[in-house]
Amino acid sequence: MIRKSEHRVSEKHALGLDQSDHAQTNGWRAAVMPPYVFRPMMAIDLPLIRRWLAEPHVVQWWGDPAEQYALVSGDLDEPAMDQFIVSADGHAFGYLQCYDLTAWNSGFGTHPEGTRGIDLFIGEPSMIARGHGAGLIRAFAGDRLKAGAPRLVTDPDPANTRAVRAYEKAGFEKVRMVDTPDGPALLMVRNA
Repeated sequence: MIRKSEHRVSEKHALGLDQSDHAQTNGWRAAVMPPYVFRPMMAIDLPLIRRWLAEPHVVQWWGDPAEQYALVSGDLDEPAMDQFIVSADGHAFGYLQCYDLTAWNSGFGTHPEGTRGIDLFIGEPSMIARGHGAGLIRAFAGDRLKAGAPRLVTDPDPANTRAVRAYEKAGFEKVRMVDTPDGPALLMVRNA
């Protein structure tokens, strides 16, 4: 059984927007984002994951790096979990997990068959506050929904306003507060 702490990546996001990297368009600032690559995570990526989990901006939302490393590395062979290393322009900068909803997620309520949960973090400090959070979420969610998933869900900590904002920019909608083993979370969904 997959425990909540294994999926509590969504509250551990370090996402944002750096206005200096955006072009002015009709009074709004629009990001020019590179294409994102979502490569399946392998054991060879574990040293990178360990380093990222120790970054202060990741620790803020993920908590104890050793505990989280044990959980993330332990999921490499978990059939209900797909793990990815996220890159842009050939540079790996983040981690994303996409998982089947299980009994652990029962607080999320009823969802269509095939609904998947997602969580992520940007590990490289140089890549935060540049709009990549919303961009990579939008790209990944779009791919999953086009491939047949009826809905994607996530549950960021409501205090993680950057993560909530990034999910909203990527088309997710706030649904309601839910109780989880890790505390209150904001259920957000994006439908096909």
